[in-house]
Amino acid sequence: MYESKLGKTMALGVDFWNDSCDLQELSEAVAAGAVGATSNPVIVASVVERRPELWLPVLDGLLAAHTCLTEDDVAWLLVEEGGRRAAEILLPVYERTRGRKGRLSLQVNPKLFPDAQAMLAHALELRDLAPNLAIKVPAVPAGLRALEELTARGVSVNATVSFTLAQTIACAEAIEAGLRRAEDHGLDPSTIAPHVTLMVGRIDDHLRRVTAAQGVLLDPGVLDWAGVAIFKRAYTLFRERGYRATLLAAAYRCHLHWSQLIGEGLVLSIPYDWWQRFDHSTFELRRSIEEPVPAKILVQLQRELPDFIRAYEPEGLAPADFLGFGPSRHTLLQFLEGYQNLVGLVRRRMLR
Repeated sequence: MYESKLGKTMALGVDFWNDSCDLQELSEAVAAGAVGATSNPVIVASVVERRPELWLPVLDGLLAAHTCLTEDDVAWLLVEEGGRRAAEILLPVYERTRGRKGRLSLQVNPKLFPDAQAMLAHALELRDLAPNLAIKVPAVPAGLRALEELTARGVSVNATVSFTLAQTIACAEAIEAGLRRAEDHGLDPSTIAPHVTLMVGRIDDHLRRVTAAQGVLLDPGVLDWAGVAIFKRAYTLFRERGYRATLLAAAYRCHLHWSQLIGEGLVLSIPYDWWQRFDHSTFELRRSIEEPVPAKILVQLQRELPDFIRAYEPEGLAPADFLGFGPSRHTLLQFLEGYQNLVGLVRRRMLR
C-alpha cells in the first residue's frame, strides 16, 4: 500500500515547500501538505514558457493595458501577477497558521544586487502585492544591509544566493539585528517569518566544476555530501545560537538533500518533480539532520577541496568575499540571464 513519504517527512518536523510558483504544481503541493513556495527569475521564465496557454493571454492583457511601459516594466507586472496568484493559493495556510506559514517568497530584481537601497525600495513595492509574501534578497554585502532593514520594518525575508556557513551566519545575524530593531519600534516579532536559504545542490555543482577543472579525483558520491555537510553544521549552529530565522534547503540534486536533512524546525523547498519522486520512494525515513556525515567523506572533502573548507567553516569567508565566491557569481549570472529571458519573451510579444 502507498505510504506518503512526504507525510512522514512532515510528521518528523519538516516544513515542505514547493520550489516553484507554477500554479498547477503549487496547488498539488498544497494538497500534499506544502506550506510555502518560492520564485526567482529563472523559475518565472520557465513557468511562462512551459504554460503559454495560461500566461501569454495574461501577458497580452498587460501589454494592451499598459501601452507606454517598457519591456522591463511589463516583465515585472507579469512577475507580480504570478506572485499574486501563487500567494492566493497559499493564503488559506497563512490564515490557518496566523501568518507563521503559507508565504510565497518573491525575489527582488537581481540587477539590483549591488545596491541595498534599491533592493529595499523594490522589496517594499513587492511586499504590498499580497499579505502573505516574503521577500528574497541575495546573501551578498548589500543584501545583508537590506535584510536587516526589511526585517526592522516588519517584512518577512528569505536570504538567497547562499551556499556557505559564513553566509548563513551573516544573514541570521542581520535578521536578528532587524528583529531587535522591530521590537524596539513596537512591532511583534512573532508576525515576522524570516528564512535563510542554503542552496545545497548549487555548492555541490560548484565543487563538481572545480574538480573537473583541476582534475581532482574523489570517491564516487562524495560530492553529493558537500551541501548536506554544510547544512547540518548550519542547523546545529542556528540551534546553539538561538537564531530566530528558519534554515531552508534548496537546489535539489539527489535524495540526500531530502533524506539526510529531516528534523524539526527546518524547511525543505523541493522542486515538483523531486518531491513526487520522494513521495513514492521506498526510503525508510528517520530524524537524520543531526546524524554526522561519514568521516571518510568529510575527510576527502576537507583534504581535496579548499572551496569546501571556505563553505564549511564559520569564518571560511568574510562578507566582502561573498559576492566573489564561485557559486555566488554563477548563480547571480544565471538569475540575470533568466531575467533577460523573461524580458526577451515580453519584447517578442510586444513586437509580434
